[in-house]
Amino acid sequence: MINQAKALKLVKIYLYICKRFEEDLKYSCERFSYNNIQDLTDQEIMTIYLFVISEEQKFKVKQIHRFSNEYLRSWFPNIKSYSAFSNRLNRLSETFRLLIAPLLSQYQPEDCILTQSLLDSMPIVTCSGKRSGKVASEITDKTYCSTKNMWYYGLKLHVLGFRRKEHLPFPEQIIVTPASVCDLNVFKESWSNFDNRCFFGDKIYYDKDFFFKLDKEINSTMLTPVKGVKGFTDWDKQNDRTIKST
Repeated sequence: MINQAKALKLVKIYLYICKRFEEDLKYSCERFSYNNIQDLTDQEIMTIYLFVISEEQKFKVKQIHRFSNEYLRSWFPNIKSYSAFSNRLNRLSETFRLLIAPLLSQYQPEDCILTQSLLDSMPIVTCSGKRSGKVASEITDKTYCSTKNMWYYGLKLHVLGFRRKEHLPFPEQIIVTPASVCDLNVFKESWSNFDNRCFFGDKIYYDKDFFFKLDKEINSTMLTPVKGVKGFTDWDKQNDRTIKST
């Protein structure tokens, strides 16, 4: 059982998801088979997942299933085995993507600086590079992560976020690609049409000719860290950190 405050949040999440399903989400997970009526609905699966993550800070599917099985059984009596729950959850990946997109704009904080964006990526490791990757092989591949100094199989999460003073950036867009896809290529394909914008990125986004053209055409610039110069003192390095990629 859960307390009343959490129960109200659970109901609120469920009602919001049901509303979105009637509007657009149902078309992303519609079934055309005799097994189109489930004891545990897609709306309930998504509610369980989002509620346990937000309220209990449990992020692994096995932890989410265990918690729901122990404490949410009175709300969702048709919860099946872990494998069944995990399979159902994986089939809703596109539905989650459609659910999240409007939420980013709907709950955007007022202190976001809309003309300044930060961008970066992080690895999603499915397998060590020393082994042969077999998990989701159709969307993953092998690459080297210089930050963690390792080879790995997996994906890469790319995030573009609005700058907020004295706060973490607020996500504007999130893109997932195979691990070997270059961060700069993702920017060129997805975000290079944003005009009147100042971007902050690491050295991987440095492309002098490309951003010179971007600055002239749509008034958007990219600020990247200065490459270390031999002979610079520590004071020089700390007080000359960024340059415009032009």
